[in-house]
Amino acid sequence: MGSFLLRRTGATVVTLVLGSIAVFLGVRALPGDPATVMAGESSTPEMIAQINQQYGFDKSLPVQYLTWLGQLAQGNFGTSTQYRVPVASLVAERLPVTIELAVLAMLVGLLIGISAGVVSAVKPGSIRDYVANGFGLFGLSVPHFWLGLLAILIFAVTLHWLPASGFVGFAEDPAENLRRMVMPVLVLGTGLSAVIMRQTRSALLGQLSADYVRTARSKGVPHRTEVTHALRNSLTTLTTIVGLQLAGLISGAVITEQIFVIPGFGNLVVNAVTNRDYPAVQSAVLITVVGYVVVNLLVDVAYAYLNPRLRVTGETE
Repeated sequence: MGSFLLRRTGATVVTLVLGSIAVFLGVRALPGDPATVMAGESSTPEMIAQINQQYGFDKSLPVQYLTWLGQLAQGNFGTSTQYRVPVASLVAERLPVTIELAVLAMLVGLLIGISAGVVSAVKPGSIRDYVANGFGLFGLSVPHFWLGLLAILIFAVTLHWLPASGFVGFAEDPAENLRRMVMPVLVLGTGLSAVIMRQTRSALLGQLSADYVRTARSKGVPHRTEVTHALRNSLTTLTTIVGLQLAGLISGAVITEQIFVIPGFGNLVVNAVTNRDYPAVQSAVLITVVGYVVVNLLVDVAYAYLNPRLRVTGETE
């Protein structure tokens, strides 16, 4: 177990280093000279030279990269050229909004997805199975932007139950915060629940056909007990899926945030790319990479605890 975690941690560190290099070179590969873009249309050679010197663009790439890493180690993400404030303050303001949206969507996805997956797997070929599979197909096929616009049309424009857009902080007004989160959470949670439903159904069907379940059934073990134990043994698969989906939600809620005008992390990334805000783009992409890598490490740790064979052998199946 210890050697397994040590190897995973070492692989995580290497991945983070390679990811930081990819982010650094990717931002530098964007078309256009960053100093010229920052200076604007009324730029002069003197202004461009000053910006190059200020941001270190006139230095070699290895020197720029090492300087950037040194700043990151001190918690300095640079200054946004669009908002003229430290990027760290923008991230600290926007990231919690997206995390709240992602966590609430994950809870909705787990509640609906696992329930539908269990119902579908317990009686395959039944009406409930067809309904659950139809829901899964709907959730996987419908684009988030279309579902979001449809939700606004029905619940905001027609029924006037919910506000069409906007955001209120939880600390400012918890009730209004949750009220404004209902539609974006359901939009994100619907697609997520479809993925979880399909994976739950597949994993549970495999467990229910295993030898230990057939043996328990022959001994008269209640059906509910069989399903409970089979679902518990399916958690290793679900843990991997949930971990990857959560990381994807945090970084990929861009469309939903744009539709419902939520000032989250995805909205920050879009505005930074549109306005060629290089420090913000570089930091935002790096934070996304770190989020994916850290979540994958946590999934590996959880998988090790859920799988007794992995604790003994230290190897994945």
